[in-house]
Amino acid sequence: MSALEPFGTRLRHAMDERGPLCVGIDPHASLLSAWGLNDDVAGLEKFTGTVVEALAGTVAVFKPQSAFFERFGSRGIAVLEKAVQELRAAGALVVMDAKRGDIGSTMAAYAETFLHKDSPLFSDALTVSPYLGYGSLKPAVDLARENGTGLFVLALTSNPEGAEVQHAVREDGRTIGATMLGHLAAENAGARPLGSFGAVVGATLGDLSSYDLAVNGPLLAPGIGAQGATPADLPGVFGDAVRNVVPSVSRGVLRHGPDVAGLRVAASRFADEIREAVGSV
Repeated sequence: MSALEPFGTRLRHAMDERGPLCVGIDPHASLLSAWGLNDDVAGLEKFTGTVVEALAGTVAVFKPQSAFFERFGSRGIAVLEKAVQELRAAGALVVMDAKRGDIGSTMAAYAETFLHKDSPLFSDALTVSPYLGYGSLKPAVDLARENGTGLFVLALTSNPEGAEVQHAVREDGRTIGATMLGHLAAENAGARPLGSFGAVVGATLGDLSSYDLAVNGPLLAPGIGAQGATPADLPGVFGDAVRNVVPSVSRGVLRHGPDVAGLRVAASRFADEIREAVGSV
């Protein structure tokens, strides 16, 4: 494999060409049932294959949730491997939502699983947890730089439990979340048109003007659709950084399956609404 352009560069081009939308692939049991599928490997394979068939050629970014494949063991991982390879072959970018976080050689092994160019699960970016200290992510940061891939670091998540850690105030007066954003801004310094090291920031959090979201990197924003946020909310949440937002929609698109046409219409509608909301800023 030839060297890739940096993830941030490829992401900017993909969103400009295909629209600023990330579709989450979350094959949980209730969604498989809603599609008329069994909660087994065959159902998982049919569900995932349908999403790939419907959307791989038009959506900019996909975010498969690794846990929903891992729960089926090696056969589930095989389905995930195939999906990742087919999505990337169709020109889409894949953000593996695995939220890995550890230290030393273990963090390096997690990074190699998803960010090494020779891995069967090689993805364009990986979600990671920095709560063993931001420095614990260094093996993943280094490998991402080497391979032209990226990271999305949990910074300001939308789950209520996250506040007890992310909003905690350090001795220097900054919150933990703000500290993580500062680290990412440093990683992305000087990158053009967009850095490769992004933050996960919930689209449901409301006014975030007290935080400096200008990290010169992408902001992965779950919460659009079923969780209650709308594309029109994005400018109010992200302010001047809204053009760097990667809005993630899962159930809002997937509930329209298994009809391929329904999935395509839903994804196109979300992309158009997001583009209009972001373009109006």
